[in-house]
Amino acid sequence: MGWRLDPDLRAFYTRFDGARLFRGSNAPYSILPLAEVRRARVVMAQADTDAAGPSDWYVVCQLQDSNYALLDVGQQTHARYPLRDGYREGFPDPYYCPVIAHSFAEFLAGALASGGRSYWLKALEEQGQ
Repeated sequence: MGWRLDPDLRAFYTRFDGARLFRGSNAPYSILPLAEVRRARVVMAQADTDAAGPSDWYVVCQLQDSNYALLDVGQQTHARYPLRDGYREGFPDPYYCPVIAHSFAEFLAGALASGGRSYWLKALEEQGQ
């Protein structure tokens, strides 16, 4: 991968190799096994070039409707990587792929409390995004 797991990711992947949150065949959150974490531009644009998106965004969770949660390993706050909304129609524009959690722990807590919905969408709408 070329980057180190932050403490939140290390704690998660030490215990689990991916996870499907909420029951059902169309689980709204499917955290990928570590071996399946790939650059977002490869997954979403089928190209590993700078024109296809940032090299430091990685798909870490598949969401409903072919969207993703992206780990931004190019930034860190308090030794944690933020997660971005991997909105397929807006990728790779950072405006359409805003930060939705400042850490994996924050993302996981929001996902678990969401009832299976994309918990950040209401806040983005209120911000005008």
